[in-house]
Amino acid sequence: MQKIIPHLWYDKEAIEAAKWYVELFEDSGIIHTGTLTDTPSGDAQTVDFKLAGMRFSAISAGPYFSFNPSISLMVACGSPEEVDILHSSLSAGGTELMPLGEYPFSKRYAWIQDKYGLSWQIMLVEDMKEHQRIRPTLLFSEGVCGSAEEALNYYLSVFDGSSKGYVNYYQAGEAMDNRAKINYSELNIQGNQIIAMDHGQGGDFTFNEAFSFMIPCADQTEIDYFWDKLSFVPEAEQCGWVKDLFGLSWQIVPENMEDILANGTQEEVKRITEAFLKMKKLDIAALEKARLGK
Repeated sequence: MQKIIPHLWYDKEAIEAAKWYVELFEDSGIIHTGTLTDTPSGDAQTVDFKLAGMRFSAISAGPYFSFNPSISLMVACGSPEEVDILHSSLSAGGTELMPLGEYPFSKRYAWIQDKYGLSWQIMLVEDMKEHQRIRPTLLFSEGVCGSAEEALNYYLSVFDGSSKGYVNYYQAGEAMDNRAKINYSELNIQGNQIIAMDHGQGGDFTFNEAFSFMIPCADQTEIDYFWDKLSFVPEAEQCGWVKDLFGLSWQIVPENMEDILANGTQEEVKRITEAFLKMKKLDIAALEKARLGK
């Protein structure tokens, strides 16, 4: 089971965006769509999907959060033609953050925000076998600029079976913001590769709930563990959501939650939704009672 699932928050476009994304990548498809009724955002559409073998989840739950470049999806490409095709598709109606071209770190690269605001880094790599096809990329900027290394080491301590990959530091005078330390680092969490770096120019954006990470947990003990390790902002605790000490949002949920919401009866889904909306940390036993109507 994928231990960390990227979760995307849209106003109304979650299913529309997911259908568009799966057309662009191999080994992709829609897994399930559904609706959570009577949430604070009204009826919220949900979608689970797969891109290049990686699980994603998304929700249409109102215009409360917007994507920004603090988290992007880095796509490894094996040929310049593949870079150009993805760039042409994903940039349509979007915004160029770094134009398509040759850079010191890649002979063919572009950084864009697509028409829904989600950021993509499309990069030609020399050896596809060394790279996960799509890798979430964390850019530590604004108030947390300079924290990439601390975050890397913290996540290593939190997640069993994780390991540190390649780490590269800014040279003296290379970064415009003197707080920036790491210009590229790799973290592997139980087979899920994540990139972390400090913003060399400091940046004026930071993490928010538009892009979060879901952690499916086998039991209440595991939920309790991750809650204790990752919750640092009490006012952000709601419905299984927490924020860590770097402002990154996580959703700590039972591993069967998606299955119940996908395959439960309408009454079961309604009761479970009503139950978890009242919770901060999710209680598996209480959710099961709600499912059974007890």
